[in-house]
Order: sequence, then C-alpha cells, then structure tokens
Amino acid sequence: MKQVPKETTDDALIQEFLNKGGEITKGETKPPKPELGLSKNAWNAKLTKEEKAARDGK
Repeated sequence: MKQVPKETTDDALIQEFLNKGGEITKGETKPPKPELGLSKNAWNAKLTKEEKAARDGK
C-alpha cells in the first residue's frame, strides 16, 4: 500500500513536528476476534467450512 500524501497535508507542519523530536511509526493491527466469525478480515463475509475447521483445529 503506497503512502500518498493528501493535498491538504501541510509539509511545513510535518517538518516542524519532526524537528521537535516527533517520529512517525507504522502501527500494527490485531486480528479480529473469532467470535465475530469474519472471513479474512472482511465484513459481511462469514467463515467458510474450511476456515471454521481450521479455527476449531479439526
């Protein structure tokens, strides 16, 4: 996924933040809870039989 700065981003504001000791980090996301029954991090897509078997360890 490319990071494309938006047109509304003020480069001077970003540089000021970095010059004051700020840093930009990339966060990590957590996997969805199994109770939700979501398939491959997609909303409104229920688990398939294979995914349910893999989740339950069968």
